[in-house]
Amino acid sequence: MVTRQDWRAAASDIEAVIGARHGDPFALLGPHQVKEGVVVRSFVPHAETLEVLSPQGKVLARLERRHDAGFFEGLVPGLAWPARYRLRAANASASWELHDPYAFGTVLGPLDDYLLLEGTHRRLYDRLGAHPGVQDDVKGVRFAVWAPHARRVSVVGDFNAWDGRRHQMRKRIDSGIWEIFAPDIGEGTTYKYEIVSQDGRLLPLKADPVGFAAELRPSTASVVAETHFPPSPSPALPGPARQAPISIHEVHLGSWKRHPSGRFLTYDELADELIPYTVEMGYTHLQLLPVTEHPLDDSWGYQPIGLFAPTRRFGEPAGFARFVDKAHQAGLGVILDWVPAHFPVDVHGLAQFDGTALYEHPDPRRGFHPDWNTAIYDFGKAEVSAFLVSSALYWFERFHVDGLRVDAVASMLHLNYSRPDGQWLPNPDGSSENRDAERFLQAVNQAVHEAFPQALMIAEESTTWPGVTRPVREGGLGFDFKWNMGWMNDTLRYLSLNPVHRQWHHDLMTFGLTYAWSEAFVLPYSHDEVVHGKASMLAKMGGDEWQRFAGLRATYGWMWGQPGKKLLFMGQEFGQWREWNFRQGLDWFLREDGRHEGIRHLVKDLNALYRAMPALHRGDDRPEGFSWIVVDDKAQSVFAWLRHDPAGEAPPVACLCNFTPVPREGYRIGLPHAGEWREVLNTDAALYGGSGLGNLGAVMAEPVPSHGYPASAVVTVPPMAALFLSPAPGEERSKS
Repeated sequence: MVTRQDWRAAASDIEAVIGARHGDPFALLGPHQVKEGVVVRSFVPHAETLEVLSPQGKVLARLERRHDAGFFEGLVPGLAWPARYRLRAANASASWELHDPYAFGTVLGPLDDYLLLEGTHRRLYDRLGAHPGVQDDVKGVRFAVWAPHARRVSVVGDFNAWDGRRHQMRKRIDSGIWEIFAPDIGEGTTYKYEIVSQDGRLLPLKADPVGFAAELRPSTASVVAETHFPPSPSPALPGPARQAPISIHEVHLGSWKRHPSGRFLTYDELADELIPYTVEMGYTHLQLLPVTEHPLDDSWGYQPIGLFAPTRRFGEPAGFARFVDKAHQAGLGVILDWVPAHFPVDVHGLAQFDGTALYEHPDPRRGFHPDWNTAIYDFGKAEVSAFLVSSALYWFERFHVDGLRVDAVASMLHLNYSRPDGQWLPNPDGSSENRDAERFLQAVNQAVHEAFPQALMIAEESTTWPGVTRPVREGGLGFDFKWNMGWMNDTLRYLSLNPVHRQWHHDLMTFGLTYAWSEAFVLPYSHDEVVHGKASMLAKMGGDEWQRFAGLRATYGWMWGQPGKKLLFMGQEFGQWREWNFRQGLDWFLREDGRHEGIRHLVKDLNALYRAMPALHRGDDRPEGFSWIVVDDKAQSVFAWLRHDPAGEAPPVACLCNFTPVPREGYRIGLPHAGEWREVLNTDAALYGGSGLGNLGAVMAEPVPSHGYPASAVVTVPPMAALFLSPAPGEERSKS
């Protein structure tokens, strides 16, 4: 005969549950079939009585209170299997009803374990994290987190008084994922994970690595959020990306503009102001400094904690989704800075997540970055690679962004990056290439391009690593574009010189053309160049104040005439004097000064010209799109070149730059054919704040050979200025 003792929980098991040290709480708590029927065990702190109710509210049984801490147990006559029930708790001051989290089955399937372990899971955001939904007709949230070396994981939050004993999770042995369905909660719930390491240490509470939203800093909890948003069609590029006009407005959302009160603008407020401004300026894309959640404003987002959560600084995830949608409606693409190179060691983040180096490389010579005081991902671990690839795909699938600019790629690829001898760990053969990082970058680019063929993947890579923008099938990393850091450094060094000294450094401006087609490049004057004592773009220019304004206009003319896509950081388009300060908005009052407004008008016209004239963009990635006219006039600091449409369908554009304050009158340049060439842009025009010197709108090219071309024209090149010339409509065109 079966005695009651056969199904009663042992006192030691009860103590283990109450002490949150039971190895398998699901094996004890919740409903369990026994010979006599169904026994229900539950731990409800502060309850003095606990009743089991049918889904219709009928009392089925009153459970025995086995421990004063709130452990209850009892047979429930008439409870069918699978058990569906609610609980009614009461004490001297209150009564309340709840569903038992241990009455619900697993929320993941075996395929999730296999794909995670294999490193091929591409949609971890569908499985891990916090997902509001319905299970067994009960509303709640399913939680799942990867912590394979933990002894115990609990989800805690306001819903359970941050008590790690009440929602101890089920461990999936194969993958090390912990899971639980928490009933009666939903969107807006704040939570963290309480983790006990394998050696018994209670770790600091951890935010969800796959959390979709977070509290506003300095609070650090994750927030349950729904991030399934309607498709937002991206604006189509006119042809393949490498032959299309791509002009990028790089923006830090927290300091583009502030509310009069000093607070951040919301995603919706930014959509109402930033998007129309960017469209007015003629840019094709907005690139946002990281919007992934990060604890410290001073990092500008480059030390992210939440790779799946838009920062709460500007609102909820739905607000960011509306921002992207409004950008698309206005014809703008949206590119996000994405940071898989490193992560901060804040105690609530990924570092030592389950008491071990789970996400970071365990050897500090590969797992810690001394420059940034951050941890480095273990790119060779399959689960970590899957986590990062899933993050990249998430922003395309859920928020419908158009591209990612991958930060600090050089630091990922080189084991000795910024490390002296003896402080980096070489490969067994002594080499310094991080092959794990290389394979990861190839994997993420392949995954993104397979799922989203029109997506743009852009690398910030400052070394000579070969094939950054070569397809993976050809042995490259698979990026679409790479920032041309060498071009940026050389030009800024040249432009900072007093004009009288530039003749001795002429090659700084021409050297970039020797490798301009080795990769598909973006020409960046980014946020990194206008902070930390580097001075603003306007303040960088050599010479007196007049020369600085004129020099900046000429610089932008040079940039838009060169092969490569364009990127300007916010404020550079109107010549902000001071360095960027992330703590305040831009100096918009400068637009009241005609010189600053002139620079802005110039950038607007350059963008319009760039988009309208195919010769300025179709040949960005091939030598057929460029040819020098004057490359060696060091004495006068003059440069002249032609941009061509490689298909020969559009007329060429002749570009001239004079980087001295001396006008060059009677200057002859070779051209492909005779006839009228219009002056389609002159950075010295009065409209832009210049002196108004030019060629009265056009020059006539004669059939007089010069500079290796069959025709030539005599032009006036204004001081510190750039000119763009194009054949007048109807004139003979050369397809050479």
